[in-house]
Amino acid sequence: MKRVITYGTFDLLHYGHINLLRRAKALGDYLIVALSTDEFNWDEKQKKCYFSYEQRKALLESIRYVDLVIPETCWEQKRTDVHEYHVDTFVIGDDWQGKFDFLREEGAEVVYLPRTPEISTTQIKEDLNK
Repeated sequence: MKRVITYGTFDLLHYGHINLLRRAKALGDYLIVALSTDEFNWDEKQKKCYFSYEQRKALLESIRYVDLVIPETCWEQKRTDVHEYHVDTFVIGDDWQGKFDFLREEGAEVVYLPRTPEISTTQIKEDLNK
C-alpha cells in the first residue's frame, strides 16, 4: 500500500482544498492529512482560524479522499511522521516549492502540486471583509 501525507490548516474549506486532496490521493492508496492544531496555527503561524481544530478535523474526515487525520503540532514533526506512518510520498502546494526537499533523505518522494489559482482562504477572507 502506497501512503501519502499532506499538511495544512484547511480553514474555510473550499474547492482548492478538495483539488489538493483529490490529487494527493491519486498519488497513492492511503491519504493522511496532518491538520494544524489551533495552538500551532496561533503560536507558530500567527494565524487565527474561523473553525476550531475539531470542526476542521470533522470536515476533513467527511471527505472521501481522506483516510486519516492527525494533528500537526510543530514544524519538525514531518520527519518523524514519514517514519511513524510509513509514508511513501509527501505532498504539499507549490507555494512551498523546495522547502521540504529534505524529506527525500528520509525516504519519501516529495511532490509540490500547483495550487488552484483562482481560490484561496486568504482571498475568501479579503473578499468577505470588503
